[in-house]
Amino acid sequence: MLGREKAKDICKEVLRRAGKDAAEVILSFEEQSLTRFANNYIHQNVAQRNVTLMVRLLWGKRMGLATTNRLDGHGLDILVERARANAKISPEDPDYPGLPELAQYVAVDAFDQATAGYSPQERATAVGTACRLTGEKGLNGSGLFSTGTNEIVVANTLGLFGYHSSTNGDFQIVVAAEDASGREQGSGWRVTDIPTESLARSAIQKAEDGTDPHLIDPGEYGVVLTPYATEDLLNMLNYYGMGAQAVLEGRSWMNDRMGEKVMSELVDIRDDGLEPEGVPMPFDFEGVPKQRVDVVERGVVQGPVYDRITARKMGKTTTGHALPPTMRSLGPIATNLFMSPGKTSTEAMIRSTERGLYISRFWYTRLVHPRDCVITGMTRDGVFFIENGELAYPVKDLRFTQSYVEALAKVETVGKETRLLMSEFGGQATRAPALKISEFSFTGLTA
Repeated sequence: MLGREKAKDICKEVLRRAGKDAAEVILSFEEQSLTRFANNYIHQNVAQRNVTLMVRLLWGKRMGLATTNRLDGHGLDILVERARANAKISPEDPDYPGLPELAQYVAVDAFDQATAGYSPQERATAVGTACRLTGEKGLNGSGLFSTGTNEIVVANTLGLFGYHSSTNGDFQIVVAAEDASGREQGSGWRVTDIPTESLARSAIQKAEDGTDPHLIDPGEYGVVLTPYATEDLLNMLNYYGMGAQAVLEGRSWMNDRMGEKVMSELVDIRDDGLEPEGVPMPFDFEGVPKQRVDVVERGVVQGPVYDRITARKMGKTTTGHALPPTMRSLGPIATNLFMSPGKTSTEAMIRSTERGLYISRFWYTRLVHPRDCVITGMTRDGVFFIENGELAYPVKDLRFTQSYVEALAKVETVGKETRLLMSEFGGQATRAPALKISEFSFTGLTA
């Protein structure tokens, strides 16, 4: 790791080279290790260490961006000159509000020494146990176990300086039988929070229970969703309308729904970068402090997340949700999503269902219509028919086409336990509960 003081010195050297021009530096350092397995054997163990230095230089109302992996003096010279040259040939941006000023950050703990020092042998031991359990059942296990550390630094010529270090771990396993599969995932910034063996046993059980699936007709069914399926609901609502740019452009599911109760009163959705039960980060990629945003409260749409550009255009205050400059055209996006838990176990949800489907996971979901967040996709890794409060038999995968807004309007029960799941997209993390929904529209078969 670079450490706070070395990172600060590097940023000072870059900003000194900017001279009188306003400039912003984003420095990230990453150490990631990954163990992959397939066919019940470890087949890959890799590690990478990478540093990325990005500078955004303002030349009047023009802006230039440049990136490097070099931290030596000559490399920094080239970086700043390239950013300046890019600024001079770029069009003016009348909407850019200028650099943010010095800010105070709330201290958040997201660094675990045990995770930072987690060895290849420790990962191999955990994966080896999963492979042994899978092999003993005559099934095929595959997946990954990754651990790592990250540092992110944002600094600018107005004196702003933010430093944050974190650790991460992620375990994923898919267990395949001849005609069924089961999948589990566990994530967190403390590797000890990831129960790799119990996740493997659960995936094995799903694969065993899912063999010889029945074919059922598409139609409207009540569903019990695991946190994996709930995560997809939350992420799609996020990508297609939880950010202020989507609202500004009139393509969000929030448009014409602000202040209205459009979901069940059991639905509370928030974004909170300071919550330790997620993957905390105290500032965004402009160095603006993150604010908690209650996106949906008791089913009522409250509003989107903002970065400084969209906040200025809409007469609002930024909530600290700017993405890295290379992704900023997407607008602000929530990166620490939470759906509040309820008081009911998943088992109780199933017992209270006379007829419906238990859905393990959604897969290959794609947008059909943004204004209602209509999504099409498929079930995967375990679908079971619920009859008289019991999982009666496995079901072949189905295709669905469903408004996720309407689905959350029909939530009857929210699970009391939540699962933290990390995404490969920009370090996003979502903590989601299980859900019982009275109606969900399945429109076809997958094969």
